[in-house]
Amino acid sequence: MKLEQTLEEQFEERGDNHVGSAEDTPLRKDAFVLDDNEKIKRIEQNVREILLTLGMDLDDDSLRGTPKRVAKMYVKEVFGGLHPDRKPKSSTFDNKYKYGEMLVEKNIVLYSTCEHHLLPIIGKAHVAYVSNGTVVGLSKMNRIVDYYAKRPQVQERLNIQIVRELQKVLGTEDVACVIDAKHLCVNSRGIRDIESSTVTAEYGGKFKEESIRREFLDYINLDTEF
Repeated sequence: MKLEQTLEEQFEERGDNHVGSAEDTPLRKDAFVLDDNEKIKRIEQNVREILLTLGMDLDDDSLRGTPKRVAKMYVKEVFGGLHPDRKPKSSTFDNKYKYGEMLVEKNIVLYSTCEHHLLPIIGKAHVAYVSNGTVVGLSKMNRIVDYYAKRPQVQERLNIQIVRELQKVLGTEDVACVIDAKHLCVNSRGIRDIESSTVTAEYGGKFKEESIRREFLDYINLDTEF
């Protein structure tokens, strides 16, 4: 970065270049001191101030409830995956039928939020693993994707978090995830390219082998529309 850039310009450039800071979501140590109701109350006040600063008339019927609606949406829905109490419980089972090939759960719809501009990320995740004696319910894979997506995110980090969680649950390194998503910070602002999407991947264990990785990608490309 150029030395003469202002701090604001540096932050803007970093956001547009889609840089992530760490594998873990950056949270303060006191992130969960306040309960949900207190967070909603504080966010409501701040959203109200933003709208007033923009010149909006909050006495209008359409806008009167917006600050509270936004606050509840942030805490309970859009950023609900920040709270560890909401992490899905992932029951595992013995692989009694001795299935030894990869299992692929494809086209998992995800909704997330870009942490640089707080605009939506909309896409699909494709997740696979090879059992080493343990399997997990199919819906739990969807729930894990949804949990880590529901927070301010960087797509690369989301990939890693999904894979790390499934590796932990299944007790194997042989997990992979590919995400293909549209970022509205690119599609609706800035360059405003509505056609582009971002593809990221994280491969663990056997999926680092070219033949296994190719098999996984072939499964993703199968026409399975019904």
